[in-house]
Amino acid sequence: MNLVILASIVLRVLGVGYSLVLLYRSNDRRFAFLTVMLSLMATRQILSAQGSTDPIEELPGLAVSILAVLTVYYLSSYVVEEQRITERLRGFQKAIEHAGHAIFLTDTDGTIEYANPAVKAVTGHDPDEVVGENPRLWKSGEHDEDFYTEMWETIAAGSIWEGEIINRRKSGDLCWVDMTIAPITGEDGEVERYVAVERDVTERKEREVRIADQNDRLERLNNTNEVLRDVNRELVAATSRQEIERSLCDRFARSPLFAAAWVGDPRLVDDNVNVRTRAGIDESTLDTRIDATANYRRVIDNVLDSDEPAFVDADATRLDNPLNATAVVIPLSYQDADYGVLVVESATEDAFAAIDRGVFTELGSTVGDAVNAAESRRTLAAAEVTELEFLVDGATDPLVDLSASLGCSVDLEHVAGDQGDPIAYVSVTGADQASVSSYFDDVESRDGRPLCEYDERCLVRLVVDESAIVPTLARYGATVTGLSVTDGHGRIRAEVSRSNDIRSVVEAVQAAHSELELLAQREQEREAEPGTAFQSSFEESLTDRQLEAARTAFFAGFFEWPRETSGEDVAAIMDITQSTFTQHLRTAQRKLFAALFEDNAVSNT
Repeated sequence: MNLVILASIVLRVLGVGYSLVLLYRSNDRRFAFLTVMLSLMATRQILSAQGSTDPIEELPGLAVSILAVLTVYYLSSYVVEEQRITERLRGFQKAIEHAGHAIFLTDTDGTIEYANPAVKAVTGHDPDEVVGENPRLWKSGEHDEDFYTEMWETIAAGSIWEGEIINRRKSGDLCWVDMTIAPITGEDGEVERYVAVERDVTERKEREVRIADQNDRLERLNNTNEVLRDVNRELVAATSRQEIERSLCDRFARSPLFAAAWVGDPRLVDDNVNVRTRAGIDESTLDTRIDATANYRRVIDNVLDSDEPAFVDADATRLDNPLNATAVVIPLSYQDADYGVLVVESATEDAFAAIDRGVFTELGSTVGDAVNAAESRRTLAAAEVTELEFLVDGATDPLVDLSASLGCSVDLEHVAGDQGDPIAYVSVTGADQASVSSYFDDVESRDGRPLCEYDERCLVRLVVDESAIVPTLARYGATVTGLSVTDGHGRIRAEVSRSNDIRSVVEAVQAAHSELELLAQREQEREAEPGTAFQSSFEESLTDRQLEAARTAFFAGFFEWPRETSGEDVAAIMDITQSTFTQHLRTAQRKLFAALFEDNAVSNT
């Protein structure tokens, strides 16, 4: 055997061994094929070597052997590189499959070729369900066509598109997605497919929306509170109902939250609305709107009846949810007195969404209280008044009850303010002091006591609560000028400034005392009574308690000689200590003497 053949055989055997080792290490079937092929080639070389002696003839066989060994070597290098790449791709695949974001591969038409498992968490669809489908499967309809057109133009041009999009899950729920779409291009630069990565950011967006809503709500509340603070300051300074209404409407109309405000009340002659004051809207526009909206009168009536604000839309239809309200109708009332409504129109969407209904309820009460106080002041200072006369037959009232129970006549002499309930001084005719005392002893709910008897009359001090007729009239700006009741039947007269809303006063009083019947309404001028200037000046210098102490002591006979009532007795009548009574009385006496003697001393100098 020549050396060429021997070398060829050795190379082929080494190739078989090398191939076997690689087959064992890689378990790659290609090495099994090479092993079999090299084994056959080695066998053939051995058999052919027995009949060949020319080395030149065996050179091709040697070259084949060398090439076979090199083939095994290069195949082993290729397999190693292939395994390295496969391991890397396997790592990429695991990373994609375990990624928390949904990842899609689509062709150039948008048909999904691959979807990782996270797709289910984002879209609600299983990966197998979306392969072969188009992402339009979870299109929400929240974006217009221009949005999608711009997206496709960007990625088709080879650029990356990034943005937030609203999708619809398989369940039908909407979700916010942070999406990135990148084109995959070939060597020629042409787009071959697209890869999309989607991250569910619904919780973050909902949190951002909540924070934005909270900030918006806080801003609206701050603006509203600023308006309310200004309104309260202006209410304190206002001296008339007209001034209160004007400042109220002007302040709301100046706020960026509100477009206009007006005050109105129901007309008595028809089913329309009388606008008293307005701001932020011209008269013709407002009149046209009210005339065209029949609901306004109905809503105003309901608001005044329920004493609760109502949110309405553009057609003045009441809304349970203020989210879409365009206006709020607020009753302006003080206890049973109605002073119309305040209508505030919104300038922005959701202007009332963050404002609690109770804020408007409190505002209406505050304005009503201010109007009532202004009307009461005007009544006291007015020279021109309206006298109201009511029939009190059968009314639930302590003075009427006293007259009916004792079969006597009761005339109101004076009403004094107190830190608690008002005090009424009445003269009783037809019943002696003992009978009056016995009456109050038997009726525990009545706090009264006879003070003295004079001219066949008995003077009685009686505590009346706020539900009685006299304080009810005073509460609504009326000054009681007379009350006379005999055997439970009689009349009460009161004066109201002509600038006041007489109808509101009458309705409020009759709402509290339905038994009262209005007998007369007279326009007249007050006549100044002689000596009233000094008396008024002196009474204004005293506190309610000081004036009460002096008046009670006088009528109880404290200043008579000998005294008919002791200081201890007067203090008991007033339900205070004797030392407190003495302090109030001494202060009242000092102020009276100062008014008498100090003025005279000045005039004589």
